[in-house]
Amino acid sequence: MASIFSKIVEGSIPSYKVAETDNCYAFLDINPLKKGHTLVIPKKEVDKLFDLDNETYTELFSFAKQIAASIENNFPCNRVAMAVIGLEVPHAHIHLIPIDRMSDMNFANPKLKLSQEEFVKIATIISEGL
Repeated sequence: MASIFSKIVEGSIPSYKVAETDNCYAFLDINPLKKGHTLVIPKKEVDKLFDLDNETYTELFSFAKQIAASIENNFPCNRVAMAVIGLEVPHAHIHLIPIDRMSDMNFANPKLKLSQEEFVKIATIISEGL
């Protein structure tokens, strides 16, 4: 059965797309810790990050670096943090989160409630910053 992320890539589940390449896709987390919280995934469904082939792994991190630079340039933060947890969805993914302190990375923190318009605006800002 396809993961929710595979369904997002194929377009059967909507997302707030930030950018994509032939092999990677970036979109906003719909339960963000901070404005700009973005997920970066390989289009190929592989459960564990370290099970990706070397070419896809390298491309994924290069793509994430570009997205992180746009987030950092467009959202006030000390830096963009990266987390790879992978337990909630069986599809390799990287969280990019603008942070000011360590506690901003606590996934137990309350999630932001954003309107559709806010999500669209945030995705557009990150995309245009690439």
